[in-house]
Amino acid sequence: MLDKDLLSVQEVRTKVAKAHAAWQQFRTFSQAQVDAIVERMAAAARSHARRLAEMAVEETGYGNAPDKYIKNLLACDWLPRRMRGMKTVGVVHELVHEKIVEIAVPVGVVAAILPTTNPTSTAIYKVLISLKAGNGVVVSPHPRAHRCTCATTAILAQAAVEAGAPEGIVQCIDNATLEGTGALMKHELTGVILATGGAGIVKAAYSSGKPAFGVGPGNVPVLVDTSADLDDAIRKIVAGKSFDYGTVCSSEQTLVAESSLRGRILDLLRRHRAHLCTEEQAQALSKLLVLPNWSINPECVGQAPAKLARMAGFEVPDGTTILCAEIGGVGKQHPLSMEKLSPVLALGFVKDFPTALDICHALLKFGGLGHTAVIYARDDARIREYGLRVPAMRVLVNTPAPQGSTGITTNVFPAMTLGCGAIAGNITSDNIGPQHLINIKRLAYVVREPEQAFEMPLGIDDAPAAGAPAALDRPAVVAAVERYLAARGIGAAPKALAEPSCGCSAGAGSCKTVETEPAAVNKAMVANIAAEVVDRFLAKRGTARPGPVSPPNTGSDAPGGYG
Repeated sequence: MLDKDLLSVQEVRTKVAKAHAAWQQFRTFSQAQVDAIVERMAAAARSHARRLAEMAVEETGYGNAPDKYIKNLLACDWLPRRMRGMKTVGVVHELVHEKIVEIAVPVGVVAAILPTTNPTSTAIYKVLISLKAGNGVVVSPHPRAHRCTCATTAILAQAAVEAGAPEGIVQCIDNATLEGTGALMKHELTGVILATGGAGIVKAAYSSGKPAFGVGPGNVPVLVDTSADLDDAIRKIVAGKSFDYGTVCSSEQTLVAESSLRGRILDLLRRHRAHLCTEEQAQALSKLLVLPNWSINPECVGQAPAKLARMAGFEVPDGTTILCAEIGGVGKQHPLSMEKLSPVLALGFVKDFPTALDICHALLKFGGLGHTAVIYARDDARIREYGLRVPAMRVLVNTPAPQGSTGITTNVFPAMTLGCGAIAGNITSDNIGPQHLINIKRLAYVVREPEQAFEMPLGIDDAPAAGAPAALDRPAVVAAVERYLAARGIGAAPKALAEPSCGCSAGAGSCKTVETEPAAVNKAMVANIAAEVVDRFLAKRGTARPGPVSPPNTGSDAPGGYG
């Protein structure tokens, strides 16, 4: 290791130990004490939100200060308001009827790995949810954003101590390196890793041997349906794509629509000051953005549209919001179909809705599995079909993607770390919050004897022989009786109902019931027994027995039969 790496690793060891020592005291705090500390940190962040946004742009060169300010507000204004009243300390839930008591257990020290694209907002977000969950936290900044990240963390740490938190509960690595970050993730006192960044750092987090929350890349498709309000849709798509110059991982990447809408969509894009690239300009932009190893040129990330155009060799009017380029497909033959981390929007026009679904599915497979997808439509059937079809864990409807995915314009939990699920190799598909940074201990009181939990006899000698017919159950007999009565013309009864689904003995209508059909294995047997039972009942009543009536047809093609 280089001397810089040795220095970073030693700093990590020292600061993890400090955070862990502080957490030993912090873990005894009440919910009220924890909440007061979180509120004080959030207030401090709000008072510095503008300055921190400006620092982030100055240091990283990514995005723009007005939108980074909004990101900061997401983390220090909207997030803490959503967390108010959330129980994360001690007894958090008591299930009286089930006789279960749920108790929150903090994970300890959170290793918070930060990106360069959203450094200050992500720092605020991760520190607040870590302490809300009763944990300590050690922040590892991206080397390109360490000054603004450490400044943010210092503000939060001071506010926490002023509110009564133990000294050292919030730490930041001043000399962050890849080697140091690796040591943080593998440290024996690290409880969980909360990683946001490129694919390499997320893979390292999951390979560390520690519990980890990492996220996958985004390649967000936006389907504009023929039922959409086009004026509203294009306005919001431009707003989302231009937000912080495309640095949010859930930013729109490709607009997909039927060819019949092409003329109107292009006109609306122009109206919202989008530049429509010529084929030559699109090729130049593609060569600039996408490197030979299929990564995005870091010099292009989060740059203004006019600057990107000049870098690619052409000019666009002042005030241009985004750059748009039509593509003919998805994959390596069409580089602009990948995630671009810049204010560049690909456009794909197709023949019909099924093809649009296929393209959106392909876009997610090309680099955004599990992340986010968007649809603009007023036809709810198509919205549902899209939601069921696309492999994305956040499917947003009629909203800009960055604002919808992070919980600003939707009711998903406000977050800067968006899980992508097992399909992307992530442990969760949720927007990460304090609830993910606690474990749940359960007090479970006895409610039954062992033999009451089973329908089968517990003695091994009483087990039915292999191949023996299944035992008859009440719903099957009731159903057969009702069909037999109907066949005799005595009167059709309502559809058979099973015992209350809760298993109680309440009278009819007291509990929810479920409709059932008899098991196929007992069709003929149940029908015969039902006939015998009914005949005996009618005989006792003195009802004359009409001519022979065959048992109901048990074939699968019989109307209302057992099939």
